[in-house]
Amino acid sequence: MTNGPDLFSSDGPDQGLPGPGVGGSSADSGRALDPLAVRMRPRTIAEVVGQDHLTFPGSPLVQLVEASGGDRAGASSVILWGPPGVGKTTLAHVISHAPGRTFVELSAITAGVKDVRQVIENARRERDMYQRTTVLFLDEIHRFSKAQQDALLPAVENRLVVLVAATTENPSFSVISPLLSRSLLLTLRPLDDAAIADLLDRAVVSERGLAGQFELEPAAKDFIVRIAGADARRSLTILEAAAGIAAAQAQFAKATAGDSTDADADADADADAEDEDEGDAEVDSEDSSDSEPRAILITEAACAEASSETVLRYDKNGDQHYDVVSAFIKSIRGSDVDAALHYLARMIVAGEDPRFIARRVVISAAEDIGMADPQALPIAVAASTAVQNIGMPEGRIPLAEAVTYLAMAPKSNASYRALDAAIADVKNGFSGQVPTHLRDAHYPGAKELGHGEGYKYSHDHPHGVAAQEYLPETLRGKRYYEPTGNGMERSLGERLEMLQRLLRP
Repeated sequence: MTNGPDLFSSDGPDQGLPGPGVGGSSADSGRALDPLAVRMRPRTIAEVVGQDHLTFPGSPLVQLVEASGGDRAGASSVILWGPPGVGKTTLAHVISHAPGRTFVELSAITAGVKDVRQVIENARRERDMYQRTTVLFLDEIHRFSKAQQDALLPAVENRLVVLVAATTENPSFSVISPLLSRSLLLTLRPLDDAAIADLLDRAVVSERGLAGQFELEPAAKDFIVRIAGADARRSLTILEAAAGIAAAQAQFAKATAGDSTDADADADADADAEDEDEGDAEVDSEDSSDSEPRAILITEAACAEASSETVLRYDKNGDQHYDVVSAFIKSIRGSDVDAALHYLARMIVAGEDPRFIARRVVISAAEDIGMADPQALPIAVAASTAVQNIGMPEGRIPLAEAVTYLAMAPKSNASYRALDAAIADVKNGFSGQVPTHLRDAHYPGAKELGHGEGYKYSHDHPHGVAAQEYLPETLRGKRYYEPTGNGMERSLGERLEMLQRLLRP
């Protein structure tokens, strides 16, 4: 539970804060330990970027920020859902700044029911004694169990606390329904490149950030925007680390240049002594020029050193897992081989179980290619077997071959749609009796029951097709399989029509 100093108030201790790698007063030294992402956190709703769909005038979020304790409408509890680094914690702190509010922060990772009940008890006391509303920011609420979330219900329903819950998981799966129904669900979108670039520009010039003591070259900014992956916190973390690297490199270069200058000065001391007066004037001019601090350039190379590689956003148990897999299958189905390979690469780089990928490839071969290219299924099965036999990273090679083949193959789902239609008929009671001539006649007494009587052996008839009824009487004439005109099914459709004429002359 957090009741410490407000890190976001305008009169906080972050004014005049020096950037990394440069000197500052001892009064600023404690605040300088805060990460750049914390120092640059927006204090007002107007400073929030990239969430225009939530921050427009009159929006529920703006009303929540501007609501005061005496308003009849009051403040509603909200659940902030979005990927990391898009501003969930920032919005919680902005909401807490409304007048007449006490802000309490809990993390579902470390807090329990006891902590929640203590907050609720304190909130009751704050409301009764001081007419103050308690804003409870609960980070990572999806980590709370059902029982822990249940403990919040009475306080949220009676508005004893205004709950601001943050989660990176889909609330439909991770938050209990009663709590969802008592809260507003606000979905935060990943930040676009322009929003990340704006944040970087602010951080370079702001007194809370690098205070204009650094200059970010355009190529470096483009690099951070690309590598951050729509994550504001990550972009500022890379910027801060790159600034530290640039400052250290500049200090080293200055020290090296200073040693060289001292050596040159000793060598030329006798010659300079003859023109002492004129030399003093020139030195004064140079000192005046050197006294103006020069901004340290943050280069793309420094940013690359600060961030060796991209951290791919992919949770094998969360939305990203299902979203990427869904896009992978739909790209194969849509015959976009490049998109299919892209999503395959994302799963491989993120460490997805290759056996899971192989299973999805096999399913796709049967579901989306089917009889339009019957060779697709053996290729997919072979790739799955290869992955299990050789493992990774070599297993990516047969996976790539199978995905390429499937994406470029003709598509048909006629086979499994036909089966689904037959299953629906069975479930709806359209089974009927097995025709007598098709029943088993091998066990004693079967022939006395008429089983097998009248059965025509197919191989004794032209084309190996015997004209007789195979479906139950209730489904006589029913057609399930309707081949498409794609790939091999074009010729299969012609054969099917021929078979129907032979079966039902």
